Amino acid sequence: MKYLLLYFLCSLFIFSSSQSLQLHYDFRHSLDPKRNEKNYPTLYFEYFKGEDSGSFLLKIQSDFIGQKNNIGKFYTQVSRSFRLWKPKIFLQLEYSGGLGIAEPGSYGFYLTNAFSIGLGHPFQWKGAWLNAYTCYTFSNFKKPSHDALLSFYWWKGLFNYKMEFSGDFSIWTRNKNRGDSFTTNERGKRFSFFAEPQLWVNISRNFSVGSKINFYYHVLVAENIFQVYPTAAIKYKL
Repeated sequence: MKYLLLYFLCSLFIFSSSQSLQLHYDFRHSLDPKRNEKNYPTLYFEYFKGEDSGSFLLKIQSDFIGQKNNIGKFYTQVSRSFRLWKPKIFLQLEYSGGLGIAEPGSYGFYLTNAFSIGLGHPFQWKGAWLNAYTCYTFSNFKKPSHDALLSFYWWKGLFNYKMEFSGDFSIWTRNKNRGDSFTTNERGKRFSFFAEPQLWVNISRNFSVGSKINFYYHVLVAENIFQVYPTAAIKYKL
């Protein structure tokens, strides 16, 4: 698995740059104060390159949820697809992981390393660019989890590209029992869902304002509830 990660990092230097910085302000405490201590900003760096032979995505997320708005959670996702054949079915490789702190003064926690391999299919429909893929995922918990992942991405320019509608959603499973003292008595799989639709208004060639709505189910809490948290955001295309 570590060689897959090395391959992803090397790929970053192969493709030409298509990058953006996004600063979001998350209103989740205002909407759901019982489950969220405060509102906070999040900084994203996204790099994407798509070609007929494949695509590359690097996403880095820093949540400023620590004391005095220091970084309290850091997440990385790296995705690479390619094909060596004519049919537009791509081999899909993906890594995700990160670190965080549960509360001020506490020890940190892992966003456990997850490695995925599967098949994807990018296509166009009514002027929108779409990509769907399904993968096998290995999550490196103390008791490893072997699971399925389904993801869908989209992007569409609106009003002569003065606006952009984009986003993605993912559906996956994980073991309830992860081999630690908190989950030792649990059995079976937990189904999870995450989505982040975004709407942007392009003020200039490089600068945009917009919003993202984060949808969570079995991602932040084990309760059977949907959590919906919108943001206000600015984006700068590098």
